[in-house]
Amino acid sequence: MGWLGGRSKRREPRMNNRDSRLDLRLSARDRAGGSHAGSGRAKREERTPKKRSSRGGGRGRGPIGRFFYWAFVLALWGGFAFSALIAWQFTKLPPIQTLVVPKRPPTITIVGLDNKVIATRGEMAGKEMPLSALPKYLPQAFVAIEDRRFYYHFGLDPIGIARAILVNITRGRLREGGSTLTQQLAKNLFLTQDRTLERKLQEVILAIWLEVKYSKAQILELYLNRVYFGSGAYGVEAAAQRYFGKSARAVTLSEAAMLAGLVRSPSRLAPSRNPELAQQRSLTVLTAMQEAGYITPEMQKIAQARPPKIVSSRLAGSSGYVADWVMDALNDFVGKFEVDITVQTTIDTTLQDAAERALAEELAKNGEKFGVTQGAIVAMDPNGAVRALVGGLSYNDSQFNRAVSAKRQPGSAFKPFVYLAALERGMTPDTVRDDAPLQIRGWKPENFTQQYYGPVSLQTALSMSLNTVAVRLALEVGPAAVAKTAQRLGILSELKPNASLALGTSEVSVLELTGAYVPFANGGIGVIPHVIAQVRDARGKILYARSQPGHGRVIAPPHVAQMNQMLQETLVTGTAKRASIPNWPVAGKTGTSQDFRDAWFVGYTGALVTGVWLGNDDSSPTKKASGSNLPVDVWNKFMRVAHQNLQVIDLPGAGQQYRDGPLFPPAEVRDDRRQDERQADRGMDGWFLDRLFGIRRN
Repeated sequence: MGWLGGRSKRREPRMNNRDSRLDLRLSARDRAGGSHAGSGRAKREERTPKKRSSRGGGRGRGPIGRFFYWAFVLALWGGFAFSALIAWQFTKLPPIQTLVVPKRPPTITIVGLDNKVIATRGEMAGKEMPLSALPKYLPQAFVAIEDRRFYYHFGLDPIGIARAILVNITRGRLREGGSTLTQQLAKNLFLTQDRTLERKLQEVILAIWLEVKYSKAQILELYLNRVYFGSGAYGVEAAAQRYFGKSARAVTLSEAAMLAGLVRSPSRLAPSRNPELAQQRSLTVLTAMQEAGYITPEMQKIAQARPPKIVSSRLAGSSGYVADWVMDALNDFVGKFEVDITVQTTIDTTLQDAAERALAEELAKNGEKFGVTQGAIVAMDPNGAVRALVGGLSYNDSQFNRAVSAKRQPGSAFKPFVYLAALERGMTPDTVRDDAPLQIRGWKPENFTQQYYGPVSLQTALSMSLNTVAVRLALEVGPAAVAKTAQRLGILSELKPNASLALGTSEVSVLELTGAYVPFANGGIGVIPHVIAQVRDARGKILYARSQPGHGRVIAPPHVAQMNQMLQETLVTGTAKRASIPNWPVAGKTGTSQDFRDAWFVGYTGALVTGVWLGNDDSSPTKKASGSNLPVDVWNKFMRVAHQNLQVIDLPGAGQQYRDGPLFPPAEVRDDRRQDERQADRGMDGWFLDRLFGIRRN
């Protein structure tokens, strides 16, 4: 009792949640009937969302919070993965400390006899230009259009990359690359053009290395001197010379904008090929420069009103063939070189231009009529020095050199070697052979006109290009002897020693056939067709000078005179009457291959030997183009220009008559003659069989 009456009051426990962690309320499971009792209320309670913990997996956050959370996680792991890829590619590169900017590859300047530049070759065709020597708007144009944040990034431009990704996603295809100028330079200096992930990662590493090692000005200078501008031009100096005919030091604002616009797609935007596209792109560059603050709106308007004037490269259509031939032969003369060199060729630029024009004009006039789409011309002096070489109708359209690399059947243009072999074995221009139908093991060679003239002299037979007489002569002297004669004069291609060889069925190039005619023009001296006269370095030191004289005498003087007498008749009464040049003694031979596939004329004076071929690349038949029409016209048009203002030169042996057979037969002819004499008693029929089928009898 005492305590009931004490001062202290009884303190009852409070059952609210704030004062106690105990929850003594009955749940549905505590009631009678278990979880089924009050099921409606229980279900409502179970459907009531419970408060989630704020720890782990973004629980307790809304959709936006969860998005940023997972974006952060993915970015973190993506960074780890990217770093791992970079590290992996880093191990595949040479040690960074050993990397140096490679030296500029040497420039090969190819000039003509007059030292005028006809082509430049090499990966770097222009001289190194320091940044300080260029007008300031030239580098600014590249920065504005290619890498506007160039001066603020570290080799990679995250903003540019993000923009490129966005553009590519929205347009549904790859349109933007996001590469900085530094990345482009790294690719040009050290890497291939392969578009792979591996190369891109290596590009990133090297771009960062360049940014660490070099200043922005040095990187920009390297870039401007190494980037490709199309049409074979590397570096701003080469590009300015190629397109505007001036140094990069002197380009105008509009010209600078055009140069900067080319690097995105140099082949497609080259102003020499697509001037309209190049001009449109330059306007885009000018706009970018104005937006970047490099030029004022007034400067932009003036530049837009004064578009660049593109200069046409002289000999642009054919000098490439000469340059290709020079480059193919250069290593044989000077070997490996690491300095800029100048190659002086034997090319006469005036004649080169005349040859190119003669071919182009004649094909434009009559090419469709005769079903001819291509042609080639080679002209050389009596020493074998090539003065003009055209390897096709357009170098821009096709770089295949039909003058040097293509081999086609020469047809009757091969017959002079048959007749020379006959002269060397005792015949003369007056020797008579029968022009009549002939059959050899089922083969029936026919004349072009399908007419036969009976007994004719060799001179008449050659001028009229009678096939039956040529075949008879080849069988008489032996096809092998004909092949040896042609090879002695300069034919390098394989010649099949059979009866049809007399009609030019073995293929040869325009260069070698023309070179094999040169001994007729120079008095019997074999030559080596050549185009390189001298090679010197930038300091003028001579690395190579031509001194090789040739093959020496390959035709005895009497036979030279006899051949010139017969081949002149071709232009007087024969198949090449249209080839004559006023006041000049001219000789030559036409040629047409089977089914009119190839049309030839090789003619010469005492000053120049020129061969012309016309036909189609796929060897399809022409519309009866023969040696006596289209090739003769091309040849005549060119040779008339080539002989202007030249003093007339007689052909070797002019006025001399050698009617009594050979005076100085070559050793191989003497050997063949001894063998023939041993078989003379067998009669003509046995002799033909031996020569035709290779039968040997003692």
